[in-house]
Amino acid sequence: MMRRFDKQLAELGNMLLEMSALAERSISLAARALIKRDAGLAEEVIRIEEEVNLKEREVEALCLKLLLQQQPVAKDLRLISSVLKIITDLERIGDQAADISGIVIAMDGGVSAGQSDYIPQMGAAVIKMVSESMDAFVKKDAKLARAVIEYDDVVDGLFDSVKNDLIELIRADKANGGQAIDLLMAAKYFERIGDHACNIAEWVAYSVTGKRKGKKGK
Repeated sequence: MMRRFDKQLAELGNMLLEMSALAERSISLAARALIKRDAGLAEEVIRIEEEVNLKEREVEALCLKLLLQQQPVAKDLRLISSVLKIITDLERIGDQAADISGIVIAMDGGVSAGQSDYIPQMGAAVIKMVSESMDAFVKKDAKLARAVIEYDDVVDGLFDSVKNDLIELIRADKANGGQAIDLLMAAKYFERIGDHACNIAEWVAYSVTGKRKGKKGK
């Protein structure tokens, strides 16, 4: 029969996956809202952010309960400590998806995100990073976690491409300047989401191996 502690660890993992699913949904909706200029979708992202925050508090409470009552050691201690770090990054991802949505709500005409093919690609890329980092968590796969970290180079390259597209739009017509800056800010939030996904992957790798290395082994 599974120990009570093992059951609690399984519950912790499930709660973390629920929080991650909310974060991924918020990124997807924020990207769609930006591309379609859909304020309704943007408002849905802001509502989901509240769910992400609530889930963070629930996971944190269970982590602290396990640390205080069970006094875990070695692998279990690494797991719980890593989850505490991961939920912080998931919460920030929810915040940044909401920030993108705030930009959508404030925008009024002007340049469309669809004028840069790279913005939708950034959204898809960071969703992939978050999803695969959590797959690595479930599978206890440090190799997959490292692949997520290296994939951040793709997101960084897409951000540079978005920036170049928007510079060209401003050169073509200076009236596009304000809206182009808004889109650049949104792209920057996507880039930061990628950074948080990297952090998650690093903590997943640490929970498995006991070693935490950043990008390029640093």
